[in-house]
Amino acid sequence: MSSSRKQILIDPISKNNPVVVLMLGICSALAVTAQVKPALVMGISVTVVVAFSNVIISLLRNTIPNRIRIIVQLVVVAALVIIVEQVLKAFAYDVWGQLSVFIGLIITNCILMGRLEAFALGNTPFDSFLDGIGNGLGYTAILLVVAIMREFFGSGTLLGYSIVPESFYEGGYMNNGLMILPPMALILVGCIIWVHRTINKDLQE
Repeated sequence: MSSSRKQILIDPISKNNPVVVLMLGICSALAVTAQVKPALVMGISVTVVVAFSNVIISLLRNTIPNRIRIIVQLVVVAALVIIVEQVLKAFAYDVWGQLSVFIGLIITNCILMGRLEAFALGNTPFDSFLDGIGNGLGYTAILLVVAIMREFFGSGTLLGYSIVPESFYEGGYMNNGLMILPPMALILVGCIIWVHRTINKDLQE
């Protein structure tokens, strides 16, 4: 793989993360990160949808009339989201129930339309696929960081398994109930953005 294609794949995961740099997809951080499992499933779902919608739009880019390109993009994304939702219903029903309407709301995720407009319409299918994977993984990474912190400190568990020893609770330790409330997700994302901007000072300009 060429260095330019490696950059397309890796850059959104680190320096140009779509959540902490472009402020896209932040709503999901509030909605699905109280536990790690639904956050992971949401991240994988978005990654699959953005990668394959990028490929499809890239393949069709020379045949789509400019005046209806947004409609075509929405149809492609909606079809892929329906497929993902049906797969989750069939093989991960409990997680699908936890995510509820938020799976359907992937259609309105700003990362999807942003990558279709900014990248897929002007690049090859393979490069568009890499871009979709990179942005999806970047989005997933932020969701997982937030979810791990919220579930661990808020519930004392990870992936539903108890992590904090019972002796800690007997000694007076208490889970932080604030961590499982939606506003704490926004605060954690804000802290991640602050750390990211501190490390990457050139993004402050």
